[in-house]
Amino acid sequence: MELSALNVAMKNSRPMHVILKALAEPRRMAILTLVRSHELRAGHIATHFRSTRPGISQHLRVLTKAGLLCERRQGTSRLYSLRREGFGELRAFVDSFWEESLSRLKREVEAETQNERGR
Repeated sequence: MELSALNVAMKNSRPMHVILKALAEPRRMAILTLVRSHELRAGHIATHFRSTRPGISQHLRVLTKAGLLCERRQGTSRLYSLRREGFGELRAFVDSFWEESLSRLKREVEAETQNERGR
């Protein structure tokens, strides 16, 4: 994805700093690992941490707002699962750094090849 296309895509998605900030907290990373393969109730997630349930609920809200978790209500329970689309946005952002570097490398190799042919 070229830089202009990335800018357009990112304007239509959540601000990247919200996603990165959500990922910067170790407990949030642990929560994402817990729900990676299956949906879990908020109370079950909380049992894995030495924290209050309201504290874990706050982490769940941050991850949901960042677009990394989906929340579904079932009766009085809230169930959380991974939102893979959110990670697609993150991947596009990170990939943009690689694509830019690879394009620069390609230009340098092509220029070097032309210089060698001109000798």
